[in-house]
Amino acid sequence: MTPPRLTAPMLNIAGVSHGFFSRDGGVSSGVYRTLNVGLGSEDDPVAVLQNRERCREALKSDVLITLYQVHSPDVVIVDEPWRGAGPKADGMATTRPGIALGILTADCMPFLFHDAHAQVIGAAHAGWRGALAGVLEATIGAMEKLGARPEHITAALGPCLRRDNFEVGLDLVDAFTKEYPYSEQYFFPGVSPDKRQFDLASFGRSRLEAAGVSVIDDLGLCTLARSDEYFSYRASRRAGETDYGRNLSAISLSP
Repeated sequence: MTPPRLTAPMLNIAGVSHGFFSRDGGVSSGVYRTLNVGLGSEDDPVAVLQNRERCREALKSDVLITLYQVHSPDVVIVDEPWRGAGPKADGMATTRPGIALGILTADCMPFLFHDAHAQVIGAAHAGWRGALAGVLEATIGAMEKLGARPEHITAALGPCLRRDNFEVGLDLVDAFTKEYPYSEQYFFPGVSPDKRQFDLASFGRSRLEAAGVSVIDDLGLCTLARSDEYFSYRASRRAGETDYGRNLSAISLSP
């Protein structure tokens, strides 16, 4: 079975293989129903590997790799694929055909990147910690080392936690505005005076624009609002579940 996936119109124009996979089309059960691709989850490892293989086949790639994500600004340049969880980092870039760069999320932002001129791809996992630390800019920087130019890069943002469902405390507002004073515009009144609703997706887009990326395709989907279709950490917590699955977003140059 080929698992369903969404694609970004601007990446489709460039003809690069990619996809933002939903939680459907896999073999896992229970809270991991059905396309859980998270090696760090407590799901049956055999099921997880089978799910990842289905995604690899859908992308028509030779190999699918993911990272041991740690909410950091660290980015690796991929020369050769690896097995298992991968290095501790939150962004990747490569010029190697056939290697699908995969990002795992369950509310954080999954960004996919492509420079059609230089044939460089990238992928980044950006929750609020990683976005604040600069992982998006670091991923663009890694792509530049491989010959990409920011003005030639197309970025695409997949399903993630959106403003209406992203409630944060005032300490987070202080952390962002201290580093980026303009980011105050991305915080909106919450349900109580000590809470705010955070538009992390708009903040992420602003960091890419500051790095010189002007073509940004945002699918505009919220993982919590559509938790029947996508894994969501916050939805799992609200349901009292002890673990949660991970969504896959991946991009690959044709082998």
